[in-house]
Amino acid sequence: MQQKWYNATEVEASSLNAGTIFYMETIEVSRLSALAFFAAGEESYKGQRYFWQNREKTLTLVGLGHAHIIENNLSNMRFDQVEEQWKQLTKNIVTEEELQPILFGGFTFDPENTTAGEWSGFPESYFTVATYQLMIRNDKAYVSIHLITDGENAAPQFEELRKQRDHLIHAAQVKEVKTYVKPQITSYSEPHKEAYLQSIDAVTAKIKAQEADKVVIARSLALQFEEAVSSPQILSHVVNEQPESYLFGVERKDMLFFGASPERLVKVENGRAYSSCIAGSIKRGATADEDQALGESLLQDNKNRGEHHYVVEMITETFEKNCTAVRVPQQPKLLKIRDIQHLYTPVEGQLATGATILQLVKDLHPTPALGGVPREGSMKIIREFEAMNRGLYAAPIGWLDADGNGEFAVAIRSAALLGNSAYLYAGGGIVADSEAQSEYEETLVKFRPMLRALGGAVHE
Repeated sequence: MQQKWYNATEVEASSLNAGTIFYMETIEVSRLSALAFFAAGEESYKGQRYFWQNREKTLTLVGLGHAHIIENNLSNMRFDQVEEQWKQLTKNIVTEEELQPILFGGFTFDPENTTAGEWSGFPESYFTVATYQLMIRNDKAYVSIHLITDGENAAPQFEELRKQRDHLIHAAQVKEVKTYVKPQITSYSEPHKEAYLQSIDAVTAKIKAQEADKVVIARSLALQFEEAVSSPQILSHVVNEQPESYLFGVERKDMLFFGASPERLVKVENGRAYSSCIAGSIKRGATADEDQALGESLLQDNKNRGEHHYVVEMITETFEKNCTAVRVPQQPKLLKIRDIQHLYTPVEGQLATGATILQLVKDLHPTPALGGVPREGSMKIIREFEAMNRGLYAAPIGWLDADGNGEFAVAIRSAALLGNSAYLYAGGGIVADSEAQSEYEETLVKFRPMLRALGGAVHE
């Protein structure tokens, strides 16, 4: 291991702005499994971990422990508050590394939804700075310690953190990588199934009455297991089975929210912004020929092309507000992942002066693919007819660093795990000619990735 840390002297530390100081030390390590590092925190940091891997598999992040938490319930101001607190926190970073600390977390889908359930008590914004941060980027692995303190003498505390870091790295490198069996499901239930089916008819009536053009209605699937299921157990299956997607897991107290999303909300890298328009879907074929035929039918389907157009239009408008030199292809392509294929159009542009990743997140959420068109009208209808609280489902989840780089995915193909229970989430875009049974069957396809990871039977 190569030790790289800036040891601030008293003079150097006092030359910084008074108040909280953010100490960071990074070492480069070899041969380190991200899942093994996550699992190494099971005893000491359960309930305080996160996992992230981008779709291209060029960046993997694992966080253990909480050096700092940023959370609030400030509705539409929550994005600005997180951004402001992160700016303040990163003013006084003491490090000699180019590597930046990561703030990881997400925003709930709708602060106005107060429906009781598994998300009761969850904050509208929840972000953490890990005590121990693993970053694997382009086949190089780095482990950072973060200590955020007002104390004058951080050296003894930092020395203890170093010992624990070395223990965690040793455990992740030396212990045999565990093979996890899938959980044993004892029961399935479909909460509010009838209410969901009835809502499709009610929402199509609203659309025909021109109260909205499109509304996304979601539902859940509840599972019970023979015994409590661990976070490493589930993430190992998600990582192995859904390599084409954004893979994420975030713990808070007794909950693990996890998923494998095909959809980028926004990425910012060195001042350039990227988004993905994903809307319109169909199942994968049993053969290559059937798969191609299904894909072609999706490309030609007016309902799905209409849904997709709404998303492209809205994301393009948001980028034109926040960026210059915006580029958008004329026609969508197919994005194929294990259980489903989607219509897909990438959008990119150069960030305008003053624009930030969290400003883009604020302006983009929810896209028409997750909320509807127009935004306010569709959200009002969702609150009226959707029987559940989405929590982090279909909401922005991701990371940002102190330089303004970062990436957020839309947390679809996701589930919440609480001990020996899990709640899977799926939804679909409702338009004037939507049919309840067809929409119901589409949600069954969208449940597949998480149902498979949790040991459920997937009927092809």
